[in-house]
Amino acid sequence: MSTITGHEADSEPYGLQTVAAVALAQAEPAVQADGLPEGRRFWAMAAVIVSVALATLDTAIANMALPTIGASLDITAAASVWVITSYQLTMVAAVLPFASLGDIIGHRRVYIGGLALFTLASLLCALSSNLPELAAARAIQGVGAAAIMSVNSALVRFIFPANRLGRGIGLMAMTVALGFALGPTVAAGILAVAHSWTWLFAINVPFGIAALLLAVPMLPQTPRSSARFDYFAALLNAAAFSLAIFALGKMAHGASLSEVFGELGCSAILWIMLFQWQAGQASPMFPTDLFKLPVFALSSLTAVCAFAAQGLAFVSLPFLFQVELGHSAVETGLLFTPWPVTVAVMGIVAGRLSDRFTAAILGGLGLAILAAGLLLMAVLPPAPGNFDIGWRLVVCGIGFGLFQAPNLRALMMSVPAARSGGASGIVASSRLTGQATGAALVALCFGISAANGPALALTLGAVFAAGGCVASFLRLVPRPAAV
Repeated sequence: MSTITGHEADSEPYGLQTVAAVALAQAEPAVQADGLPEGRRFWAMAAVIVSVALATLDTAIANMALPTIGASLDITAAASVWVITSYQLTMVAAVLPFASLGDIIGHRRVYIGGLALFTLASLLCALSSNLPELAAARAIQGVGAAAIMSVNSALVRFIFPANRLGRGIGLMAMTVALGFALGPTVAAGILAVAHSWTWLFAINVPFGIAALLLAVPMLPQTPRSSARFDYFAALLNAAAFSLAIFALGKMAHGASLSEVFGELGCSAILWIMLFQWQAGQASPMFPTDLFKLPVFALSSLTAVCAFAAQGLAFVSLPFLFQVELGHSAVETGLLFTPWPVTVAVMGIVAGRLSDRFTAAILGGLGLAILAAGLLLMAVLPPAPGNFDIGWRLVVCGIGFGLFQAPNLRALMMSVPAARSGGASGIVASSRLTGQATGAALVALCFGISAANGPALALTLGAVFAAGGCVASFLRLVPRPAAV
């Protein structure tokens, strides 16, 4: 028996140690190694980047504008969180079914359909005049975003040749990280010019149309599976995810424990039914078999914890800056700027460091730094200056930037190449589950204490980051290799 430790855990995944997995990896269609011609590759990747940026920016933009939206619609801070939760709930529920559907009808079709729906829903968001209308439009928008995010990594495999695939994956990771981190700054710029939150959603329409015009002629056709779409598994998956996150949201808004635990219990029953239904399938919709790989399972857990921490920060900080400290929405966006700038710089640094150190070390160290930064934000002095806020956000950006790209690489490289579609779906699900959990817990913190809600949320974010730190370092523990 041999063991895999250190950098080998990232570059030599456990799943490839079985004969069956090697055969699957070798059976990958040759078109994936060829990629697109260089000129078309540029425009195809531009279409993917614009779409992914819109989907990730939209979460962070809405986070920053929650106080403004709440005041405009005359709703409480806790109620306004449904603007975030409805979007994230449908994304989490739909991302794995769309990933499966992409294997059957083609990733290009799912992507273009999702982009069209996202663009239309953005217009509906801009036209909304009350919370139910806006929450419903955001739910539809989340379905479109789920289709985009479910297949973007799979499309990158057909856009780039095999010897440059790492660049494509790194570019996608950077787009997601920067899209979520730059949201507050972008929102500040839009509000400074437009003076209305509706433009935060309306601005998606022209960019969505431009991305569609690029995607239709430029995105590659991908091989299709002869398998049939498993509608029952899709229904079970969507219902299980939705009930779990909906229960968290209701708990955050003061629902009784019996009601919350009843919904969580129903969610657990649906998960058991799903796992039993897809037992023995070669490519299950929810890839439970991949979680038998220790690096994959721990990398997924690390991602959930990290994005929950970031979600708690990005939903709570606008209330801290605007409600408690009296800054305008534009000033709030500018105060956020150190975080995305630092994430961008650390993305380059982490890429170089990943050649020398494993994702376990980089991710663990990054999340430890993020936990420290969030705790420092939670104990801000009573009247902090811009510098007091800025350097703390730089610490948070250093931590998150050090974690993001190496962890994504570990996730994608820990499975056989032929199962990259399932891994891509879990990448998106882990991120969205973390973000949705973070948003719901912010509402809970505000329900516990309206005055100290931001500080509670930031402290809880530090706890999640610390949990992710532990999960990341556990990847260093030697384990027996498969025979």
